[in-house]
Amino acid sequence: MLTIAPVSSRPTHQPAHGALDFTMKTLFTAEAISKGGRSGTIQTPDQLLNVTLGNPLEKGAEKRGPSPELLFAGAYSACYHGALSAAAKKLGAGVEDSTVRALVSLVEDDQGGFRLAVELHARLAGVDRAQAQRIMDEAHKTCPYSKALRGDTTVTLVAD
Repeated sequence: MLTIAPVSSRPTHQPAHGALDFTMKTLFTAEAISKGGRSGTIQTPDQLLNVTLGNPLEKGAEKRGPSPELLFAGAYSACYHGALSAAAKKLGAGVEDSTVRALVSLVEDDQGGFRLAVELHARLAGVDRAQAQRIMDEAHKTCPYSKALRGDTTVTLVAD
């Protein structure tokens, strides 16, 4: 069993030896508890999230509920959209009427393990494709989900 200290008593995050010298302040911590793995449930202590999972890899369980990848796609699209709005503002473009679509695929690697592959599609009304790509690239630099996936997951950015 893993015990996690309350947020108020958590230290700031320190970089690993040899990493850039900076500290990070924890703004908040989300907690979810999984029972039964990919075919089980996910819930939060406050019950804001209480989901029975569907498993596209298990006959009869594929439509029972969202898959972990579907939940991740929703979370990533929302997080990246926030970074996209900030990047647009930084680059002097308005993106009030924008959408972000995330496609998250579970792929099997050549070693019998699994990885995620992600495509992020953004539609930025009134912004030309080249500027949209610059905004998307800037957002990809700052989005926490994008940062967490660097090095082990292929993320493709597409300006629609």
